[in-house]
Amino acid sequence: MALTRPPGPRAASGAAPGAAPSSRPAAGARPAAARPAGAPAGERGRRLRAAADALLGGPLPGRLARWDTPTTTYTVLQGAVLLLVGVGLVMVLSSSSVESLADSGSSYAVGAGQAVFAAVGLVAMAVAARVPVGVWRRAAPAAVVAAVALQALVFVPGIGYGVYGNRNWILVGGFSAQPSEVGKVALVLWCAAVLARKRRSLHRLAQWAVPVGLGAGPVIGLVLLGRDLGTVLVLLVLVAGAVFVAGVPLRFFLLAVPVGAAAVAAFVLTSSNRMGRVAEFLSEGTDAQGLGYQTQHGLWALASGGWTGLGLGGSRQKWNWLPEAHNDFIFAIIGEELGLLGAVAVLALFVVLAWSCARVVRRSEDPFVQVLVGAVVAWVIGQMAINVAVVLGLLPVIGVPLPLISAGGSALVCTLFALGIVQACARSLPGARAGLRRRRRLLRRSVRGAVGRSVQRSLAVVPLPRSAR
Repeated sequence: MALTRPPGPRAASGAAPGAAPSSRPAAGARPAAARPAGAPAGERGRRLRAAADALLGGPLPGRLARWDTPTTTYTVLQGAVLLLVGVGLVMVLSSSSVESLADSGSSYAVGAGQAVFAAVGLVAMAVAARVPVGVWRRAAPAAVVAAVALQALVFVPGIGYGVYGNRNWILVGGFSAQPSEVGKVALVLWCAAVLARKRRSLHRLAQWAVPVGLGAGPVIGLVLLGRDLGTVLVLLVLVAGAVFVAGVPLRFFLLAVPVGAAAVAAFVLTSSNRMGRVAEFLSEGTDAQGLGYQTQHGLWALASGGWTGLGLGGSRQKWNWLPEAHNDFIFAIIGEELGLLGAVAVLALFVVLAWSCARVVRRSEDPFVQVLVGAVVAWVIGQMAINVAVVLGLLPVIGVPLPLISAGGSALVCTLFALGIVQACARSLPGARAGLRRRRRLLRRSVRGAVGRSVQRSLAVVPLPRSAR
């Protein structure tokens, strides 16, 4: 039996030997997908993908990569926080000067008080940033118990009192505070600890929802009993952010939407004031002398600012035209005095803050750190979005301050404390602690060198006495 050579690819496909290869695909072969018109190709596509990844907290692309060190996240986060606090102090001083002068005889009273709270908050942030992450993990149960106890004090006669119909303040020893701000910090720690521990069973609702509810339920419930709808919304956004970052399936969010909508509707329907505000918001016209007074004057403030504003201190609406000009509606004064460019710059600082937090979430391998930072950024950015939406007339007035900028001691201190915990998480990233120590050593050497050179120059110009020559 003679052995024959097996047919090659051309023979197998039926092509004659020596024939030119066909450009048509073989039978059954899938044609190559054509690139859509206008789609980036090659190097341009890689650059766009790298830029998009960087915006979501990934590594910096191109020439910016040399600035992407282990300490970049910590430095950018700290810088954004300090800039926002600085802007807040300036704008509180400007927006409160008229009301402060009328109430206390000094234009600087409210601004000076805010500066004291900022100093306390910055010290709290610095201390929290140096506490190991494991300590915060273990502190979650105690934080929730303390938050519930403080929130319960608002219902104690002689200690708790209400403002604008919301019972959400306590007065102890001449100092007033808002316990719900402590509740935000406690819920951040509680949600992070629970969801990190339950990360392998997030697909089962009862496995994580029940323990999260054990801590979040009492805190949110007591705030709800105090009729503070704005703070309740912020707390719900905080919990939703923690659950989302933890990786809970989206179908559970879809189940929560109708439940949350029904709860908000019931809460609004039980208050004639809230019903009036919602009705005013949904109406075609605006009652500038009634419930729409504050919103209308806020819009007038933004409109009169133009591109560059009227200048610091040049606001007209702060002359007792716009209520809460230094608190809930301080963003309107920012737009009036600093213009559209200044307002956008403030929002850009919040974007930088969110971006640095996203870098911590992406670069950490600790689920507790990821959920904690996600909850804090949901709290701060969510509260900022609600405040700005109210000022722009996109939401009814619900009394939510602009974080880090609006006047308010307990809110500023607790927000800075929470951001200090985020900085502790940023310090726990690989190489961050060593990089910060190296930077401190270089700074000390630079300072010593500068002082030494200054001393040498001062000694060089001192003339020697005649006897020593």
